[in-house]
Order: sequence, then structure tokens, then C-alpha cells
Amino acid sequence: MIDKCGRKINYLRISVTDRCNFRCRYCMPVEGVKALRHEEILSFEEILRFVEAVAPLGIEKVRVTGGEPLVRKGMVEFISALSSIEGISDISMTTNGSLFKEVSHDLKKAGLKRVNFSLDTLNPEKFSYITRWGKLKDVWEGIEEALRLGFNPVKINTVVARGFNDDEVEDFAKLTVEYPVVIRFIELMPLGDGGWTKGRFISAQDIKARIKSELLKVNNIEGNGPAEYFQLKNAKGVIGFITPISRHFCESCNRVRLTADGKLKPCLASSAELDVKGLMRSGAGIAEIKEVYKEALSIKPYGHNMSYDKNDEGRNLKRKMWQIGG
Repeated sequence: MIDKCGRKINYLRISVTDRCNFRCRYCMPVEGVKALRHEEILSFEEILRFVEAVAPLGIEKVRVTGGEPLVRKGMVEFISALSSIEGISDISMTTNGSLFKEVSHDLKKAGLKRVNFSLDTLNPEKFSYITRWGKLKDVWEGIEEALRLGFNPVKINTVVARGFNDDEVEDFAKLTVEYPVVIRFIELMPLGDGGWTKGRFISAQDIKARIKSELLKVNNIEGNGPAEYFQLKNAKGVIGFITPISRHFCESCNRVRLTADGKLKPCLASSAELDVKGLMRSGAGIAEIKEVYKEALSIKPYGHNMSYDKNDEGRNLKRKMWQIGG
């Protein structure tokens, strides 16, 4: 399907839970947040029903997110069911990696093709600080297992925060020399718990300047999304830069989001959303689900105005990232 701005929409992001086993400082408060009750979130059967309805309308790629998706029981069976839906050719997952190793083989067998790991520091002490209680060792073992099993590509998403990990940019970049990974540096967005992020934004241009080695332009990365990619000389992997703040890429956005509580969001940085859960639980059929999906595309904005300035750390949207899905 083509939206009103001429963009081909073929990518659905599904948040399967609002829960997470980390409490990252730019995302959640230390005490966590009030979790949705079981009956408030979509069942796997409801999610699959929605995907079956919209796949014929051009959805080809699905990314499973959270919270942390692997804290929800039954993920292997869910991925297997997703992979059996006609038209869905690419299933991926974004995870913090702490629980990935033990289920990685089963996820691969079920049909998971790609995986993105969220990793903001290579220092064990800083990792425990930023996540509040996570262990770097668990995540790194998950990354190594993903490479061993042949997930391709294996991406590492690194949110860069001034004064916290901007001194590690070169270290992350050098990982691509030894490992065939995609390191993606992401600008800090004002979609978290707030407070900790104040004054920490750093643009992709400044992030790039911290890499002293020559960056060679690269094209045609599988599942490339909004990133601009480069490579160090003789490197096995590549380096990407994602610029939601300094250089918007809304004109090429090809996605919509389904939240864990059953809201269809046409834009990450907009409060607009449609109630899929209520529709399905009222007995709506496939035709009605398709119509609400088409409506979401009709209200998908051309762009967002998420930004930082001297007086504002960003927009106070109704939803935070952990509620929307990464």
C-alpha cells in the first residue's frame, strides 16, 4: 500500500510486551512502571490475526520488539506462527540480548532471520550503571551466539549520550574490524523517562567526528532502514548512523507500529493511534481490520517535529518508547 505521501508501507513493528528486565536510565525509572495486566495486552492469537489481515495489503517485514520481547513466554512458538503467514518474508527482533543465547537456536529454527541487539557501552561497570542491573557478559554471549548461528545481519544499536559513552564511539567502530556486525549509532531521542537525558544529546555529525579512521561509504545493507552506512578499511562489518533528530528521514519511512496494548501507530513521534484491540474484541472481521489499517495509513504524517532546543528536552508525547516498542 502507498500512503498519502507516496511512501510504500511494507514494514510492521510489533511490541509484544511493555515489560523489561532492565531499567535503562534514558528509558525507565528505577522502580519500573506500572505493567499492563495480562488481559490488557494483545494475545499472540490476536496479533497473528491482525498480521494475517494486513499481509495481503503489502506488509512483508515484521520486527518483534518490547519492552524486552524475550521476557514474554511463548516467543518461539509465536515466531514460528508468524513465519507461516503468507506474504511475510522477513522476521526480525530487537532485544537487549540478556536472554537471547538460551533461545537463539530455537528462534532461528522457528524462522527468525535477523536480530538487533541494544548495547550502549562495552564497559561492564558502565553497563551495569546504565541498565541498573544488567550484565554485559550475558549480552555479548548472545551476540556471539547470533553470529555463530548465522543470523544475518547482526546489528548492534548504540544510543550515544554525551558524557556517558561518547568516548567509546571509536571502540564500537573498531568492533567491525574483527566481527561481521553492523554497528548503528543512534541519536538520543526524547522518548524515555526524562531527567537523565538532559544535556546529553549529541548529533550524528559529532559522533562521526569521533571516529578517526577513514569511513568509506557503503550501500545495499540488508534491512538497511533509515541508517547511512560506512565501513572502515578491511573491516568485516559496517557502521551506520541514524539521525532522528539532526536529519529527519521521514520521507522514506515505510513502517507502522502495533503496540502491546493493541494500538496501531502510524508514526513513532506522533500521539495519533487507532484502537485495534477494541475492534477485534468487539468481533470485527478481516475486512474491518483491513479498513482500520488503511485509515492508519491515511493519517500517517509526512514528518515529525521531535527535537531538542535550549528550552525543551523534547516533546512530552503521550507515550514513551517502552510503551510504543523500539
